[in-house]
Amino acid sequence: MSNLTKTGYHVAVDVGGTFTDVFVYDEKTGEMFVTKTSSTPSNPEKGIMNGILKAELTGDKIKMFSHGTTVGTNALIERKLPKAALVTTKGFRDVPEIRRGTKLDLWDAYSDVAEPYIKRRDRFEVDERVGYDGEMLKEVNEDEVRELAGILKRRQVEAIAICFINAYVNAENEQKTKEILQEELPEAYICTSSDTLPEIFEHERMSTTIVNAVLGPTVSKYIHTLEGNMKELGYDGDIIVLHSGGGVMTSQTVPKYAARLASSGIAAGAIASKHIANLCGFKNAIGLDMGGTSTDISLMYDNELRITKDWYIEYGYPIGFPSIEILTIGAGGGSISWIDDGGSLRNGPHSAGADPGPACYGQGGKEPTNTDANLVLGRLNTKLIDGQMELDKDLAVKAIEERVAKPLGYDAHGAANAMIQVANANMVDALNLISVRRGYDPRDFALVAFGGAGALHGADLAREMEIPTVIVPAHPGVAAAMGCLLVDVRHDISKTFVANTNEVTKEDLEREFIEMEREATKLLDEEGIEEEQMHLIRYIDMRYVGQWRTLSVTIDRPIMSLDEAIERFHQEHEREFAFADRNTGVEIYGLRVEAIGAVNKPVFAKEEPKGTLEEAIKETRSVYFEEAGGMVESTIYDRTKIPVLSEFSGPAIIEQLDSTIVVPTDYTVKIDEYRNIIMNRK
Repeated sequence: MSNLTKTGYHVAVDVGGTFTDVFVYDEKTGEMFVTKTSSTPSNPEKGIMNGILKAELTGDKIKMFSHGTTVGTNALIERKLPKAALVTTKGFRDVPEIRRGTKLDLWDAYSDVAEPYIKRRDRFEVDERVGYDGEMLKEVNEDEVRELAGILKRRQVEAIAICFINAYVNAENEQKTKEILQEELPEAYICTSSDTLPEIFEHERMSTTIVNAVLGPTVSKYIHTLEGNMKELGYDGDIIVLHSGGGVMTSQTVPKYAARLASSGIAAGAIASKHIANLCGFKNAIGLDMGGTSTDISLMYDNELRITKDWYIEYGYPIGFPSIEILTIGAGGGSISWIDDGGSLRNGPHSAGADPGPACYGQGGKEPTNTDANLVLGRLNTKLIDGQMELDKDLAVKAIEERVAKPLGYDAHGAANAMIQVANANMVDALNLISVRRGYDPRDFALVAFGGAGALHGADLAREMEIPTVIVPAHPGVAAAMGCLLVDVRHDISKTFVANTNEVTKEDLEREFIEMEREATKLLDEEGIEEEQMHLIRYIDMRYVGQWRTLSVTIDRPIMSLDEAIERFHQEHEREFAFADRNTGVEIYGLRVEAIGAVNKPVFAKEEPKGTLEEAIKETRSVYFEEAGGMVESTIYDRTKIPVLSEFSGPAIIEQLDSTIVVPTDYTVKIDEYRNIIMNRK
């Protein structure tokens, strides 16, 4: 990479379960460079630095550094958490255990919800009380709190979550308790529910505050270490981190909202999917980010990604921050195929990961994975990443024959094809869940297939879902990393506000929104965003009187009339639930301000290779196509050499540095000016 000698590079890193992807963009020339390195789960900073060094970059050449991280997600899943405590109102110590009284599978008597992040012995009560309307009924006792601080100090508590009942309407007792504990335990990480999520529903508010507290020290340490590593490399700018809502935060803000990093990495893929679909002229798109360990699926409708506040890393412990709605299933290139006790073939969620990886990696893996199956079927070349990585087909055949083919009575090709079919069926279920079961018709969407394995499966999934178009970006294997460069600084300020639309005035709402916007503007200012780059969007949560589920719609700034927002609610309700009742009263439940700080984004240069389609042919090889009855001699194309506006039909294989695209017999491939391959059904 001798041409990486100029300054002004934008570097984006996506830390995945198997690979750490580095996407480098030169803002002067528009050139893009890609590097991949194995992830280091126990020390993610090492994988990041390895990727940057592999790109032959020094810190003084980097103008902007942005990344998505799995540090928060992994800490919660693996329960590698600091010693933490909960301080709550007397009588509410067991809210984390009571939860909502539900579990993921209601009919499985042997399945229990995971243990709370803070054990009962580390949850403490304070004799205080605020009324439902914010009236101070009993002030917090300073001596009681200082006595509690002594207990926490003796137990060497590192993080404290403070969550008092009704603190969302009056935070005085919470703030006083926080001040006392900070005096007594200056080294501890302390957060309150009124600062973290000032909303009604005690379980959701308490759960979010607890997650924020237990992740605070871990995330702070990670950011501090990464900052130190980057400074040693010569980079003196901000460390920008993607958060669950589809925006970014600087390292100064990350510790305050640590819970927002619980799904940091996967949000980048959804952002990239939206950008890629827009480039190709689509407002409706489903993103399929299939990596080595899992597949993340997102949906964009009318140019807006679906946002949810009902999400979690482990069921029973919700995180109340707005998040891009993403379904994650254990179906990736490294997902292991196995046979259950009933003799049925299964795929995932267990993964071979980065170490030892699929059997064909030659690193000691014995289990058959989707990567092994694709290699045996001829869909993958034995040399990947421009020859940097070589796969062993014999090891793949051996693993599939021993673990799948012989038990089922198949040959290697039949077994490998069955493995792919099962993996595809799992992904189709997830695609149905995010589209059909949400009231969307897949035939109105394009499928954006990316990630290291997305292009291998995209056309088959689209055919099953009757999706007419598949879009594969120029660099699908690192599209999620690229997504980190395409987002703005974003914060979400929310507030519970319950009132019937017939009883509230637009002036009442305007006052509430102005107060929230002051807080939002302050946060953006702390991030270094100039006033002209600040954009504030208002949302209002509404429901029919008597309901408890709400829908969020936008409202004007300033508010001119409530009628338009109410009509938008009726329309959204009809789309989501197939009915609307305009004769029933509408109730406001909550208010939210989305604060966006626009940052400069890269404008990617168009690639226009010279030559003819025939000159892009690399070779021919046998590839398995079920619709053709088995192995078919197929043309292999070098994607980087295919001329713009070329058109050809399958069966064919298109190879590139970080992906392989399989073209079925019933799809036509068109190469557009943005170097996206768009597969359309014949």
